[in-house]
Amino acid sequence: MPYMPQVVARPDRYRVHADQYTHYQREGYLVVPSLLDQADVKKLHDWADGLYEGQIPVAGHDAYDPEMSAAEKSARVTRIHMLHRNQAVGEWGLLHPRVLDVVEALIGPDVLALQSMLFFNPPGLGGQGWHQDAYYITTYPETLIGAWIALEDVDIENGCLWVAPGSCNEPVYPDADPVQSVHATGAFDSLPPVLHASSMDDEANSLSKVAARYPAIIPVPMKAGDVLFFESHLLHRSYPNKTEDRFRRAYVCHYCNARSWVPWNHGEAFEGDSANYSHILARGQTHLPYAAPAFGTRVDLPVLEPGKPAAAKRMMAMPDGQMKGM
Repeated sequence: MPYMPQVVARPDRYRVHADQYTHYQREGYLVVPSLLDQADVKKLHDWADGLYEGQIPVAGHDAYDPEMSAAEKSARVTRIHMLHRNQAVGEWGLLHPRVLDVVEALIGPDVLALQSMLFFNPPGLGGQGWHQDAYYITTYPETLIGAWIALEDVDIENGCLWVAPGSCNEPVYPDADPVQSVHATGAFDSLPPVLHASSMDDEANSLSKVAARYPAIIPVPMKAGDVLFFESHLLHRSYPNKTEDRFRRAYVCHYCNARSWVPWNHGEAFEGDSANYSHILARGQTHLPYAAPAFGTRVDLPVLEPGKPAAAKRMMAMPDGQMKGM
């Protein structure tokens, strides 16, 4: 059956402008202001507070003690990974329709939802040195994208992200002894291994030297409800929260094109050569295995009528050299 991508119409659908698409492809990132309304931000913010304050149990972390000091609370849960697999609100945030609208336009039309991270970054903590997300999460072909949802206003003082615009055109620098790599071994004649990726020590983190080739490194301040989308080769970082009374809560999710092969499952074992069957098909279609939302969150997948072709024409070269729909 011929394949024709199609969206599922919604009254609140976010439609990406061609200029936004161009900016994302050229610079490696895109900020969409007020993508989430304040009611949805509050839902995620309240959920984050419930986890931090012990009102909601956190699997794999120490039990909450009401007598904990502020420092002990912070040490207990600075960030939490993969909450969409055991928390209904986490799944809802990962599959937020307006976030997926943008992802669908930037790397779709078929979208697989892979990963979620909730950052708290209380005063005095947080920060991560220069890194590339595809270094950690491999997809083949490489189609990874991140969505950074601000749950409160973020700026330089409380630890906003910094990006090196245009560094999305860099290759993904591998480990000296890689167990996984985006690029085929031997494909480059000069691709130095990365040393201490994500380290806050710029002398130790060799990606600091790569980032220094981009003089227009910029902070990305955001308002609650803004979403920063960033390409997986983009060099980016953050600094510790320097304030005394402000957190920097953010919900960060990763996706890829659902046609990509994903031998990654956040360190958990999986059967066979890929873990696609563990990740949620969030938009479109795929020829690969996939999971459904565990908590029943709605996803907008196209419903094709049986027997009706998805597309009627494909462009074909004619004997006279012209192209014609057939």
